[in-house]
Amino acid sequence: MRAVIDRIEGKLAVLLMGDEGKITVNFPISLLPEGTKESDVLSISIERDPQASQQAKERVSGLMEKLKKKSEGKTGIIQEPKG
Repeated sequence: MRAVIDRIEGKLAVLLMGDEGKITVNFPISLLPEGTKESDVLSISIERDPQASQQAKERVSGLMEKLKKKSEGKTGIIQEPKG
């Protein structure tokens, strides 16, 4: 996929993407190659990472289990301390 840097606004580069450049994306200039300037053409590649996706699912699942165990036995009603 290709993108053209239309302009730079502060810390963002405005990229024109798609076959006709009709898709506008604001992109942090700090993530662009050094020396990139207006009118430069960029080659952009986006890939799916199945391994990282699975790791994220496992991490979230583990956190959900911890929350479930932590909330077991709680009614959700605030009770005054006895004493």
